[in-house]
Amino acid sequence: MTLLKISKMGHPVLRQVASPVPDPTMPEIRALVENMVETMKEVGGTGIAAPQVFESKRIFTFFVSEERAKAEAERLGISLEGEVGVPLTVLVNPEIDFIGDQIDEGWEGCLSIPGLMGKVPRHRSIRYRGSGLDGKLIEREASGFHARVVQHEYDHLDGILYPERMKDIKSLIFSSEIGYQQPNE
Repeated sequence: MTLLKISKMGHPVLRQVASPVPDPTMPEIRALVENMVETMKEVGGTGIAAPQVFESKRIFTFFVSEERAKAEAERLGISLEGEVGVPLTVLVNPEIDFIGDQIDEGWEGCLSIPGLMGKVPRHRSIRYRGSGLDGKLIEREASGFHARVVQHEYDHLDGILYPERMKDIKSLIFSSEIGYQQPNE
């Protein structure tokens, strides 16, 4: 496996609408995803989209740790209803539908915007679907942090970075300063 270079904010690949993948079972797609996963793990990410590694393809991978899922659910005062963490998931040509109108703000960072975090409004609950590397349909409902991660990675496929979703640029901060934020911020 190969560690891939991560594109940074300002590079044109991050502004493009990514192209659909005609066949998720192709060996070159599997190789790309294996390298994306290795890169994501190496840099400590929760998700990574193909445009972040200079590939304008509609692919992303993510996972949600049990601890992070529980912490976000507690912060929002919601029940996980059996969902506690999400294993490593690869979505090819994903689609998202929003469930309800509830919007929550939460802190987000991005591998393509290192060292910064911002408060981003996202839908609390979503339904998503896409193909796995075996070509089979993956379809899930998600809420809390799980929903946030999927929406963040999906945005990369449409050329959107999280600062564009922020309501107030004043909440864009260096990650090292997060401890100075008030608990309800």
